[in-house]
Amino acid sequence: MECGNHSQLTHFVLVGLPYPPQLLVPLFLFFLLVYLLTLCGNLLILLAVVWDRRLHKPMYWFLCHLSFLDMAVSSVVVPKVVATFLPGGGDVSFQGCAAQLFFFHFLGCTECFLYTVMAYDRFLAICKPLRYGVIMNRTACLCLAAGTWLGGALHSLLETTLTFRLPYGQDNRVGYIFCDIPAVLKLACGDTALNEMVTLVDVGFVAMTCFLLILMSYVYIVSTILRIRSAEGRRRAFSTCAAHVIVVVTYYVPLVFIYLRPGSQHPVDKVVAVFYTTVTPLLNPLIYTLRNKEMKNALMKLGGRRWLGSEP
Repeated sequence: MECGNHSQLTHFVLVGLPYPPQLLVPLFLFFLLVYLLTLCGNLLILLAVVWDRRLHKPMYWFLCHLSFLDMAVSSVVVPKVVATFLPGGGDVSFQGCAAQLFFFHFLGCTECFLYTVMAYDRFLAICKPLRYGVIMNRTACLCLAAGTWLGGALHSLLETTLTFRLPYGQDNRVGYIFCDIPAVLKLACGDTALNEMVTLVDVGFVAMTCFLLILMSYVYIVSTILRIRSAEGRRRAFSTCAAHVIVVVTYYVPLVFIYLRPGSQHPVDKVVAVFYTTVTPLLNPLIYTLRNKEMKNALMKLGGRRWLGSEP
């Protein structure tokens, strides 16, 4: 975008979702309810893992990080989405927009790395069971978790710096539900080709590298499971990995759709954004809970009653 006036903006305005006036209250209540359920669901997983010593295992250690990330991602985006349904609620300061973009990509990239680490954990547990306890010890878990957070921070710092080094003119209406790179770059003055290239290469490289590592892990996992003679053993092994596969798919499909299509202005982008910022953080605790007997038992114990039903 070429701008005649390069004065520094003091604030942006989030356009939010298009909706007919009669849906204002239902949409407001929907997003508010989903946000509260997301916080409650992920918080329950954190409490269950902390309080049940049987869950003090690497798999659940990483699941705690995922639950925290889901709460954080939802908290970065959804409250502001809820606010856009109120008069003046879409206003966000220049610094606030930069902070939202930074934390969203920080948490999102950390989650991308975490899924890769979780796949590696499942690979060791199924393909190298005799060495699992030695390799995935406490120090290794701490280092892997710290590496995911550090990698996410460095990625986001690069993207945020490149985005907000550009001058911005008087057009401050962000045609999106939150401050994200593609939407903010459309308002920048001057050439954004470098930013778009770096975003495509950076996000593409990180996402594809992590995805290929996950895929490679599951090639070995499936190969090992198919060699298990017991049908019950194969069922249990597949069940252990199924939840992780489902959440990886719900993470990567929207990621590819949004960030590997530079310059896209398709209205469906907002729908996809709602899914991976609002719905996915709510689905993750449900997926891991409903498909994991140990987690269900821990939650029953935490609640003091068998409100999740019995294992079929």
